[in-house]
Amino acid sequence: MSDHPREETAPPEVWSGRATNRAQWLLALGGCAFMALGIELAVDSAWTSGVAPLAMSVVGCIAAGLLVLFGTIAFVHVAVKVDTDSLEVRCGHIGLPRRRIPLSQIVGAEFVARVTPRQWGGWGYRWRPEQGTAVVVRRGEGVVLRLGDGHTFTITVDNAEAAVRVITDRLRSAAVGKPAL
Repeated sequence: MSDHPREETAPPEVWSGRATNRAQWLLALGGCAFMALGIELAVDSAWTSGVAPLAMSVVGCIAAGLLVLFGTIAFVHVAVKVDTDSLEVRCGHIGLPRRRIPLSQIVGAEFVARVTPRQWGGWGYRWRPEQGTAVVVRRGEGVVLRLGDGHTFTITVDNAEAAVRVITDRLRSAAVGKPAL
């Protein structure tokens, strides 16, 4: 048996993580139900109460359904990518809203074991004057970034400790002047 020198494992060139909230699919189904109600009113109404109230009911149900449906689907999951020069957060299936933060603007990163929607006033892309900005799709672990302008940005993501390790390694490498791996 021969001894081989151990190689230090460098952080991956691109780290990626996700967080998913499957419970929000139930809210999306509620949005579909509102739209179905609006369509049902439009198709099978007896039209006895007049056109204006019926039109308002149909448009209201369909608009509420679309708002709930697309509002929840946009935050069913979040994808986080850390590459050699930036951190990118993409929400939902089409990746909107999206935020890209150059690593040069990040002062530090911290692991938080428990981030809850209640702390931020609900799910989604949130801003609170005393806390900063956050993308919260579920309760659980997250990353808090301290930005150079004094603001913070919080993201709920699985394996947040690894994300913090990669970010701090890249920040440390940039401070020393070495190229980040």
